[in-house]
Amino acid sequence: MYKIDLKGKVAFVAGIGDDQGFGWAIAKMLAEAGATILVGTWTPILKIFIQSLDMGKFDISRKLSDGSLMQFAKIYPLDASFDKESDVPEEIRENKRYKNVGGYTISEVAEQIHKDFGNIDIVIHSLANGPEVKKPLLETSRSGYLAALSASSYSFVSLVAHLGPFLNPGSSVMTLTYMASEKAVPGYGGGMSSAKAALESDVRTLAFEAGRKWNIRVNAISAGALGSRAARAIGFIDKMIEYGYANAPLQKTLQAEEVGRSALFLVSPMSSAVTGAILYVDNGINAMGVAIDSPTLT
Repeated sequence: MYKIDLKGKVAFVAGIGDDQGFGWAIAKMLAEAGATILVGTWTPILKIFIQSLDMGKFDISRKLSDGSLMQFAKIYPLDASFDKESDVPEEIRENKRYKNVGGYTISEVAEQIHKDFGNIDIVIHSLANGPEVKKPLLETSRSGYLAALSASSYSFVSLVAHLGPFLNPGSSVMTLTYMASEKAVPGYGGGMSSAKAALESDVRTLAFEAGRKWNIRVNAISAGALGSRAARAIGFIDKMIEYGYANAPLQKTLQAEEVGRSALFLVSPMSSAVTGAILYVDNGINAMGVAIDSPTLT
């Protein structure tokens, strides 16, 4: 069997704040393959994440197949809403969760990674935020809508733009999306569906531009519903998981590691001719046109 070997490769996973989400699962699969893992954690939760890590709260989740614990070579503070230091408003700078933390904008993190590790090989964008996600689109404010696009889609463009010069030729960049980009999902509001649609469009454009400019690949995984801590902020994730189980071609609950394994393929040499792709990892729910558990079908 062909084994994916990422020894000597350095991967930056942006968007890990606990051990429950897709970012963690992807990092773990890359670590299993031998990659050196760098992490970008949202600045306001940086302290508690590092404390939880040091206290061993994630040790069970960190355990690799050989019995060792997944290690992070470095954890960077990251607020992907800002591209450079001058973009940060004064009230954010003076916020107690930011005040004593420096270098958390995208350009600063990219420069620091290059300074610490030279050129790297893999970038994972596992970032999304919509401050008004619980509001229907018709009730979403302009500021809430733009904030969703800024944090969830433009952050990917900015990461590619700033890290692109520091990626080795043949490197791979990947983001995470959701099928609300192309189908109406009531409850997934606040402009988040628009942000995911923009993100998928950007994947295709960046695949061309970054491919020609730096010889790197750009892809996305459209993942199914997962009951992570971040997803629970949406408010209806448990119902979406039940809906997927009832209606998807594969009647099982999606596991984060299934997305992790698919990501490992996408960033590895096994997918060397794959770029600009949206890979669905959702038990096939994206293929369904009707809900088979609908009362109208009984």
